[in-house]
Formats: sequence, structure tokens, C-alpha cells
Amino acid sequence: MTVDRFRSVEPQLETDMIPAVILIILFWGIDLQAQSVSPPAELSVRLVNGTTSCSGTVEVFSRGEWSGVCSGWWRMMREVKVVCRELDCGNPVAESRGPLVEDGRRRVRLYRCRGHESSIRQCDIIGEPGDCIGEYYHHVTCSESVRLVDGAGLCSGRVEVKSNQSWASVCEADFDRQDAEVVCGELGCGAPAALQGGLYGEGEGQTWDKEFQCKGKESLLLDCDTSDRENNTCLPGNAVGLTCSEPDDVRLVGGGSRCAGGVERYDQGEWRTVRAVDLDQEDVAAVVCRQLGCGSTVSVLPGNTTRGNNIICSGSESALRECSRIDYLSPGLTVICSDLLFQPDISLTDSMGGVSRGHQGPEVFRGYSFTITCSTQPQYPGGSFLLTFTGSNRTQTQTAVNHSAAFLFPAADDSHQGNYRCVYDNYVFSHNFSSESELLSLTITGN
Repeated sequence: MTVDRFRSVEPQLETDMIPAVILIILFWGIDLQAQSVSPPAELSVRLVNGTTSCSGTVEVFSRGEWSGVCSGWWRMMREVKVVCRELDCGNPVAESRGPLVEDGRRRVRLYRCRGHESSIRQCDIIGEPGDCIGEYYHHVTCSESVRLVDGAGLCSGRVEVKSNQSWASVCEADFDRQDAEVVCGELGCGAPAALQGGLYGEGEGQTWDKEFQCKGKESLLLDCDTSDRENNTCLPGNAVGLTCSEPDDVRLVGGGSRCAGGVERYDQGEWRTVRAVDLDQEDVAAVVCRQLGCGSTVSVLPGNTTRGNNIICSGSESALRECSRIDYLSPGLTVICSDLLFQPDISLTDSMGGVSRGHQGPEVFRGYSFTITCSTQPQYPGGSFLLTFTGSNRTQTQTAVNHSAAFLFPAADDSHQGNYRCVYDNYVFSHNFSSESELLSLTITGN
């Protein structure tokens, strides 16, 4: 009885052991699989804790672990451009300072990228422990499905769209200004300034086979409606190139003009003072005036010295976000650009009914009096208006009264026919400035 009882239990034991054996085999297989996965290549890059695969905090794989990146010389968009390129994302859109690096925690210091590198490992990197104490992580955003390539800056280039993990050029016939408005907005740039086929060369890969039908309000190009292209071919020279204006993230305040004042940059939801040490102030000012479309630098004045974001430019950048940034004790700066004054207006009036509108502009009957008025928007007190007459050295000058001046001509004759222009001159910020109006073409006609 005892033997028979044990014999009856033995099959039950074998049955109970089967799940355990299966689990052991599964765990053994998973362990072998984990051991067979190769670690990332040294100095590989990734973005974590972002809203898309092309946004997040920058991390670099270094010495067997993923580490955050800090940089005392973070070039705002230059390093971001390399990160976006390595991850096969689109253009750099934004960068911001993340949380403070924890004391004693090892991070990878990214010393310098030049912007043309294909991966972070080609940049200058120092990765010793403790390098990043007192500094910050970096959060970046790249576009996911559209980019501008071979342009002069971040806001110009040939339009390319990502489809099935590859980039394709867009034919000019499939892309209009409303489509351009969406692309410029998606890339963090200003309004479209130029749109032309072949403007930035031809792409080497495939061509996008759809026609975009954006309404101009979409946030992403791939959110727009599309339709099949009527003609399946895109002729050479028709790869669409786009130039967007620079982003509206820099301003000059307190100078009475959009082209004069203390420099501020919109960063992480607020306007912040831009600072620069003495040796870099001229270069920073040149970039500010260029980005604002305010001509060249006339003068740079240092402001109060405090600790904050110190900007370092070479002077050739198209926008301030392409410069370097370092946390440093440095002064703010006030910049005066050459296009300080508003453009004056020029107009023609008469009190005798002798002025009419012709095909080429205003016409005045011979013998009738007329007045040319120069005026400008209230900006600075004083100044004077110079009225020039094209084709001769004849000029008249009057002091501005209430920001205007009137030039009276008692009796029109043939010598008054030609082109007139107002030039407004004023002495401001210890410098002479001038601004010209548009031409006014005047015809003298018979009675």
C-alpha cells in the first residue's frame, strides 16, 4: 500500500514541476537575450522626457551609462543642430535651460561644436566627474518631419519632408505661401520672406509626391491636407527653397525706437536682459542690429553688471540664438543701430484745385501753387527736413515743427517737374541720423 501510494504521487509531482521548468527556461532565454544586446556606441546621444521623439533633455552615453550634458559654452542652436542631425530629426526649433546639475553627479561636458558635425562625438567633449557643478542640463526641441537644408541660417534652405524614415524634397508646384507660413511657424521662425524653386539647390534623394493644401493656421506641415500631384514629375531646378524671417525673440527697449535700447531676448517664457563682456559687445550688437533689420551698429553702451546669461558671438551670425551662452558676471548692453529713425512721409497738397492724379503720379497745372509736406511719426524732439529734387542740386531745408515741415511753391512751371524726396535728419544719442522717404514723382501739365 505504501509503495502504491508513492507511485500514485510521482506523476503528480512531475506535472507540478512543468510550470517551474518553463519559467526557468524563459528567464534563461531572456537573460541570454539581454546579454546579446550590444550597448550603445560611446558618446551616442538621445533625448529623454520630451513630448516627441525629437525633443527632451540631452543625454550622452559615456563610460557605460547615460549622462546628462552640461556646457559652459553652450552655443544655443549650434550644438542643438548637431543633436538634431544625429537623431535624424529636422531643424533645431528651441533650446532651454533644464534643472541644475546635482552636486557630485558625473555629467558629460560638451565644450564646443561648430555646427557642421554629423554627431556629438565629433565635437570637443570633456567628461571628467565634477565638471558640471553649478551648471544646468539642456532641453532641446527639433522638428520631426520638416527641415530646411543648405541655407545660410536656421530659417532658410531647401524644404524637405520626412516620409517612411527618409527625407524628400518638395516640388515648387506643390507648395505655396500658406504652406510656407506653416513651415516657418513649425521651425520657430518668422513669416516667409522668399519662396522660389531652386533657390537652395536640388535634393539628392526622392521628391515628395503630394501637393500640400495648408490653410496657413496649422501647427505642423503634415497636419495639412494633401492631394495627389497631377504631374508625377518635378523638373530640375524646381525643388522649393524657402527663406523665413528671423524669429521675433530679440528686442531693444527704452530707446524710443525699435532700433535702439537695452537688449532683451525672449527665453523660457519671459524677456531677459542680454549681457556681454567688453570684448564681445560689438559682435553681439552687430548680430542684434542684423536680426532686427536695423542696419549696422552705431554705438554700444554697457549697462549694469550682474550675473546671468552672457552672450558670445562672432559677429557673423544671422540671429542671436546662434551665438554662445555662458553663465557669467557681465554687464547688460544698450545698442544703437543705424536705422534708428522712422521713414518719413512725403505728400503733395494745394489750395487752388490745381492738383490732379495722373497715371505716373500727381500732376500740377502750370501757374498754380502747391505744397510738398514732409512728416514723420513722433519719436525724438527736434530735427530738420531736407527736400531734394532729383536731377539737380536744388535742395531746401526747414526745421521740423511738430515733426513736419511744409515747402511752398507759389507758381508751378516746367522746372518743377521731376522726383522729390524728404530726408529727415536728427542728432540723437550723440550721433547724427537720417532717414529718407519714398520718391514723389511730379508732372507739370497745361492749364
